[in-house]
Amino acid sequence: MKYLYKYPQKKFPYQDLIDENARRGRQDREYQILDTGVFDDNRYWDIFIETAKEGDDEEELLFRVIAYNRGPEPAPLHILPHVWFRNTWVWGYEQKSQRKPSIKQVGPLIVQPTHWKLGTRFVQFSPSPAVGGSEDDIQPRMLFTENETNNELLWGQKNAQPYVKDAFHRHVVDGEEGAVNPERYGTKFAAWYAFEEGDGIPPGECAVVRFRLTRKPQEYLDEEVLDNVFEKRRAEADEFYYRINPLPMSEDLRNIQRQAFSGMLWTKQHYHFIWDQWANGDPGMIPPPPGRKHVRNEKWKHLHLDDILSMPDSWEYPFFAAWDTAFHCIPLAMIDPDFAKKQLDLLTREWYMHPNGQLPAYEWNFSDVNPPVHAWAVFRTFKIERKMYGRQDLDFLERVFQKLLLNFTWWVNRKDSEGKNVFEGGFLGLDNIGLFNRSEPLPTGGVLEQADSTGWMAFYCLSMLNIALELAKHRRIYEDSGLDSVLNFRH
Repeated sequence: MKYLYKYPQKKFPYQDLIDENARRGRQDREYQILDTGVFDDNRYWDIFIETAKEGDDEEELLFRVIAYNRGPEPAPLHILPHVWFRNTWVWGYEQKSQRKPSIKQVGPLIVQPTHWKLGTRFVQFSPSPAVGGSEDDIQPRMLFTENETNNELLWGQKNAQPYVKDAFHRHVVDGEEGAVNPERYGTKFAAWYAFEEGDGIPPGECAVVRFRLTRKPQEYLDEEVLDNVFEKRRAEADEFYYRINPLPMSEDLRNIQRQAFSGMLWTKQHYHFIWDQWANGDPGMIPPPPGRKHVRNEKWKHLHLDDILSMPDSWEYPFFAAWDTAFHCIPLAMIDPDFAKKQLDLLTREWYMHPNGQLPAYEWNFSDVNPPVHAWAVFRTFKIERKMYGRQDLDFLERVFQKLLLNFTWWVNRKDSEGKNVFEGGFLGLDNIGLFNRSEPLPTGGVLEQADSTGWMAFYCLSMLNIALELAKHRRIYEDSGLDSVLNFRH
């Protein structure tokens, strides 16, 4: 895995972007970051961040950060790889016997994270090679604090202990020596690589930071061995992606496809939403206002979402949307059919799907209506795996088909209230957005019947027919389901 981040050498112009866009009117062009001048004269860093599996053990991971100075002059740079534990111990769910996790230094360049459930790991760092004519390697300084909110800064309340989560900023940027724990332990850690000698990194040169997450720390981290693993994994990835599309194709198009796949993989994210905990609050925290239970999603009290999901964008749109997920699974099936099938299966499971058969739409309104493309995505994913990998997962097809029958029935009973096979739908993700919210009751009263909603349902019938006929090749009982789909489509 690899991504590129372009980071300006000047102070990031947060306030300038806010102030100038606030000043501009509707007729003015939006004020973008390039307009601020922060990237003028190429005064920025190209920062490549790479991750690779070291061997057969999927939890032996190598990391490499390479930062190039693209500007015309030397510039200082600070790189701080972090390790931290999500602060769940203050929620009040964990037993006292389940002690608070910890990160402590156990060697000159090794820290040991320990968690009652996840076990013990080690994070091992390597000195960064000297740059800019210096003869000395850059040794990281090991910083520790607690992943606790700075209540004094935010609320004017005294902190329970002196080391809080903004400690690294205060220590590195503000020079506050006492912000970090001198005892070298905590629940949050950073290895501080400071490239400052000789005015920093010369133009055109780069800084390199290497580290690994492991169960078995070594005496030292061999840079050459680590780099060789990265080159081997890169070659393996090149071969894998070439096999994905062996058809005649320009290198430029291959690169576009590769980056598109990469975008799908990087936007996978842990999604955690448990309705009861969200509505009622955590035992160890101040309870939320009673009205939260009735703000939204009050009919989805069964929701217990705690999975890795494909997001529209893990940075800007870090939530799932049911029909987006269906489309995501088509390209994902080409490179990871197991993950694609898991996504489609999850949305139909009893801790996701409503007991009435509705699929959850998205977090701000699970009751909203998304176009019914799930059946199409299920069958396409099944066929892609069969064509590309030579295996057909009939158990997956049958399992999800059974749940989709519930969803289909929900559509027929709830969105065709008069039984005319003209569906009401809602906001169905198309661009023909009206002057009012189609997901809410009409301002004039009445019912909005939609051609697009009815078209989607015809498509749903055809998709269910395809699945039923495929299953009928192996179990004749599904011939009846296929006949039902045809009759629904004819209606």
